[in-house]
Amino acid sequence: MARYRMRIRTDWPADEAFAYLADLSNFSDWDPGIASSVQVGGDGPGVGAEYDVDASGSVLHYVVDVHDPPHRVRAHARNRWLTSVDTIGVSKDGAGSVVTYDADLRLHGILRIGDPILAVIFRRIGDRAADGLRQRLHGSRVR
Repeated sequence: MARYRMRIRTDWPADEAFAYLADLSNFSDWDPGIASSVQVGGDGPGVGAEYDVDASGSVLHYVVDVHDPPHRVRAHARNRWLTSVDTIGVSKDGAGSVVTYDADLRLHGILRIGDPILAVIFRRIGDRAADGLRQRLHGSRVR
């Protein structure tokens, strides 16, 4: 299992930060590892919304299973090789907010022996995504 968690403090109000991040079609705006993210099911963000996310030439089909504005959204994708669960939390912080992005990537079957290598690679990918999100939200990283 590979997991990446980041927190960004921003001046964006919680409802605006949530609205932006809950629309997974915005992934490619801030994550340099995402070539495109297109909503293919549902009518806007919400439970049941579906997105095809092209991550480094591999398209993952995400389905939103939790949508609790302006606090939390969770989406998952599963294929033969892996399961990805991305959870975004937003909490009010004065006039701004703190965004928490938690990504969990699990390999299936015999591929699980590659988990230690995946964890190292996922850390690098996550660091680039965190930097992109920090820049997009004009925020600062919170440890």
